[in-house]
Amino acid sequence: MLGDRWGVSDAEVARRYPCDEFVADPVLQAWRGVTVGAAPSLVWPWVIQLRLAPYSYDWVDNLGRRSPRQLRALPDPVAGEAFTATAGRPVGRVLSVVPGEQYTGAILGAVMSYVLVPGGDETRLLLKIVMARGRLLAPAVSLGDLVMARRQLLNLKELAED
Repeated sequence: MLGDRWGVSDAEVARRYPCDEFVADPVLQAWRGVTVGAAPSLVWPWVIQLRLAPYSYDWVDNLGRRSPRQLRALPDPVAGEAFTATAGRPVGRVLSVVPGEQYTGAILGAVMSYVLVPGGDETRLLLKIVMARGRLLAPAVSLGDLVMARRQLLNLKELAED
C-alpha cells in the first residue's frame, strides 16, 4: 500500500509488534522508524509523554498548542489509561505497556505500537499502525499517517538527543 513504510528495514517490517495481538486481520498495516542517537532509557520518557500531546504538527493535531519540550517525569502508563491527548483532551486508551520497551494503544479505530530496540548508544524507535476496518479509507489513512507519524518520530528523536 502506498505510504505504508518509512525508515524501516524489511526485517523490522517482518517482526511481530504488540499491536498485532489486538488486530488479527488488519486492512491497514503501516510501519515507521527512526534511529535515535540516545539509549532507550533516554527515549522512553519521551515516548510515554505522548500521553500529554501528539508531538507531530501541533497546528494540525493539537489545535496550535505546542507539545511540551520539557520532560514531565510521568510514571509509566497503565493499560486502560488515556493513550494520548490533543488540544489538552485525553483520547484513546492504552492497551499494553512494557516499560522501556513498548507502548501500545488504540485511537480513532487504529491500534499502534511504539517499540524501542536498543543498539549500543542508539535506539531504533519503531512504530506500527494497524486498522481492522476501513478498507476503502486505508490508503488515505496510510498517507496521512505517514506525514504525521514521520514528524512525530523526528520530533521525539530530536528531543531525546538533546
